[in-house]
Amino acid sequence: HYIKRLGALEEIATAKPGVAKAYALQAGREIRVMVEPTEVDDDGAALLSHEIAREIEDQLEYPGQVKVIVIRESRAIEVAK
Repeated sequence: HYIKRLGALEEIATAKPGVAKAYALQAGREIRVMVEPTEVDDDGAALLSHEIAREIEDQLEYPGQVKVIVIRESRAIEVAK
């Protein structure tokens, strides 16, 4: 039952457009969602976290709270020779 809940959390997040990966952590009390920075802007990341949280509330039974963290990271790397 525990593994199903973790899988369900990750499935809800990865079904959203722009989501690259999702990881359920801390026994399902937290989900970290990595988004593609080219597809989701900062405002979109905030909206996405809200949408995922609402969907978790509607679809899953869970004790306590589930924290939804959306991470949007862009890196610029240059090598000096």
